[in-house]
Amino acid sequence: MIHYYVSFQNPLTFYLQVQMQLDVPAEAAPLELQLPAWRPGRYELQNFGQKIQRVEAFDATTEQPLRLQKLTKDRWQVLESVGRTVRVQYNFYAHQMDAGGSWLDETQLYLNGIQCLMYAEGRRTEPCSLTLALPDGWQVACGMQQSAPNVLQAASFDELVDSPLIASPTLHHAQYEAGGLPFHVWMQGELQPKWDVILRDFKDFTEEQLRLFGAFPAREFHFLNQMLPYKHYHGVEHLTSTVIVLGPAALLMTEGLYKEFLGVSCHELFHCWNIKTIRPAEMMPYDYTRENYFRTCFVAEGITTYYGEYLLARANVRTAEQYFDELNTVLRKHYDDHGRYNLSVADASMDLWLDGYKPGVPDRKVSVYHKGALAALLLDLHIRRVHSHQRSLDDVMRRLWTEFGQPGIGYTEDDYRRIVTEVAGQDMSWYFEQHIYGTAELETPLDEALNFVGCALMVQENQSASEGLFGFRTVVKNERTEVTDIYPDSPAARALTVDDQVVAVNGRRVDMNLQVLLGTRQPSYELTVFRQDRLTTVTLHAESTSRFWSKITVDKLPEATLAQQASFRQWLNQSF
Repeated sequence: MIHYYVSFQNPLTFYLQVQMQLDVPAEAAPLELQLPAWRPGRYELQNFGQKIQRVEAFDATTEQPLRLQKLTKDRWQVLESVGRTVRVQYNFYAHQMDAGGSWLDETQLYLNGIQCLMYAEGRRTEPCSLTLALPDGWQVACGMQQSAPNVLQAASFDELVDSPLIASPTLHHAQYEAGGLPFHVWMQGELQPKWDVILRDFKDFTEEQLRLFGAFPAREFHFLNQMLPYKHYHGVEHLTSTVIVLGPAALLMTEGLYKEFLGVSCHELFHCWNIKTIRPAEMMPYDYTRENYFRTCFVAEGITTYYGEYLLARANVRTAEQYFDELNTVLRKHYDDHGRYNLSVADASMDLWLDGYKPGVPDRKVSVYHKGALAALLLDLHIRRVHSHQRSLDDVMRRLWTEFGQPGIGYTEDDYRRIVTEVAGQDMSWYFEQHIYGTAELETPLDEALNFVGCALMVQENQSASEGLFGFRTVVKNERTEVTDIYPDSPAARALTVDDQVVAVNGRRVDMNLQVLLGTRQPSYELTVFRQDRLTTVTLHAESTSRFWSKITVDKLPEATLAQQASFRQWLNQSF
């Protein structure tokens, strides 16, 4: 067994003291230690080695220092380690408060072990123990089993670092049961949770997910919630837990934040199946040292984004109108992104490792989360229409679970495509070639699919003159009106550039009145702008073709037939 110890002396410094102790057999090669460079659930390298300070090694029996040689930015070799019990120790800077981070202060220790625990090369499958040195009265919330107070056990390094924890004297805790299994809800922060409401809603969406899959991948589950005094939103999935970071905590039970709380919680629970156990073959096993490229993030994240909101409605936790509000947000984000014409959702899965969490250059990429969710909605409704609701995307997910998730086998692109085709019972080449591997528009097929359940895509004209007539968006910063987005091939694209500061229109000063000045229906306008601190004048010509013109939403058909209304009920489990 490999033993880890975590302690702290002065929480005001944010530094944790980490120790790792293990026996190195006499016949073994010199010990090499690797710190992960990324964490599952985040598709970018994060180089946790930058948070490590003062790495040292000792013979644990004699306390003799052992020489260390740093091999890479996050890999060390312990010389003279063969035949010894080796203790490695170092400091880790725990000052990142998000769902994938670690944090230390006087009130809590929040730890994601993937950031700060090294593994011995070739020994990731060995059992591990983690001992926490905590003040009296602190409680530990974690998905790992506790063998003694503040001592946690994991079957392997993978389980160890897939089990974040919160230790604190002020944890709020409640529990519910679903499918005969315990589900724990932990909250850290200054708040007054309404447990009766929370547990009722969590139980409902948990049972809906269990009905979909038929079995749960773990013995129990822990929702670890960091409730902050300021605005925040983030969630990360794990096999036996999830960390969710939200704020402001005082507003948790208000409609806006509670809606987000339910959405991210349902989303992260669905990940227990979809990505933690139904895992791409490219991630079997994880390689913590480099990018784990895979082209099916539209399955892992896109389908989860769809189900995370859809199942809340199907479980009657949300009304159909509330579900449509969330779906309309996804539609808005998708259609605000002109990159949907330039990169397929399969290629975007690969490019997550480039700039998936940053805006990136204009119009380059599409979101696997947003387009992936819309593609999942299209697929679900298409299968339901073909088979009169006797089959659906549920059947695809169950097949993935039984054929790959339960036996622990990674699935490939071809596996997913085969299962979709078999469930649909027809050639699905059009779907994959156009909407997964291609950049075809979604509006027409999605509108046709929604008609089957008595709904449609509604298009509204953009009332903003700058956006609808000329194709550019602005934001006001420090009383300056700056150009932020330009629609390709629009009038604005021939006259303006991103970061231009618009100061006047036809000689009139711009001061929170840009839309008024551009809304007089003239054939052209002279704009005075600062461009790279140089004053210049450009001409905008109005065109009949609108730009950034459409607001696309989903709504019920006002004259839906009885058959469409019945179909709606079968899809959403709610009355029309």
